[in-house]
Amino acid sequence: MIRTEDKPSLADQAPGAGGEFVLTFHCPDSLGIVQSVADFLLKQECYIVDLKQFGDRNAGHFFMRVHFASTGDAAAVEQLRDRFAPLAGQWTMDWRLERHDRKQRILVMVSKYDHCLNDLLVRARSGELPVEIAAVVSNHPDLEGLAAWHGVPFHHVPVTPESKAEAEAGLLELVDAYEVELVVLARYMQVLSDSATARLTGKAINIHHSFLPSFKGAKPYHQAHERGVKTVGATAHYVNSELDEGPIIAQQVIEVDHTYTPADLVSVGKDAECKALTNAVRWHAEGRIILSGNRTVILR
Repeated sequence: MIRTEDKPSLADQAPGAGGEFVLTFHCPDSLGIVQSVADFLLKQECYIVDLKQFGDRNAGHFFMRVHFASTGDAAAVEQLRDRFAPLAGQWTMDWRLERHDRKQRILVMVSKYDHCLNDLLVRARSGELPVEIAAVVSNHPDLEGLAAWHGVPFHHVPVTPESKAEAEAGLLELVDAYEVELVVLARYMQVLSDSATARLTGKAINIHHSFLPSFKGAKPYHQAHERGVKTVGATAHYVNSELDEGPIIAQQVIEVDHTYTPADLVSVGKDAECKALTNAVRWHAEGRIILSGNRTVILR
């Protein structure tokens, strides 16, 4: 008989060489899914650090993200995937299993506005974002110096109506060459073609101000000022063939009033854009987002 005081505590079972991992999946909802995953982790000598789940009763679908740590011998992520695959097949899961400390390789696309790019570069450099910025691509040369200061390769790819197809082909070549997992459109002022968005489905995030569709075109903040808006916002979403209408990931809203000048609204808008985009990139890189039709489930 094992006395309570003889049982090893989690402090005694601190993760060793095995490390920590993140499993994210979704599948048809059914009884026993959570228990079967917990039993699997126990057999692998792992314990749960954090678990988030959501059952969509209307759709009959289940979503889960579990951060777990190994207490046994060193475990390779490939071994864990092989061992988990039969269970995933049993529950018809769409799943992903990665190391917790893994950094996703991203490519940032930008035009002339530098606030979102600068924010991503600083946060990636400091380790706040679990990403590695592999390269910056722009249709203008203006921000080459900013990328160079951070030691990130910069590619100037001009885009004209005549060269658009060639430019997009070059972009996709860079995605492959840098082994990019996520493309971030950080105020890239060009519309991607349907073929490019299809190639990047679930792997490209865009940011824009939330005045759309009311204030389109040039100087949307000035248009909003003339109408006396009371909120300024930004939306980060996955890119699809519908312009600025992909599955929404993150939004920010900031209250303003009649004392704000157009320049004030622009400044507040930049803050909102940076915050929304940072959240979207972080949640994607941490495996917290699951696409569900034209919606996202974010397991925070």
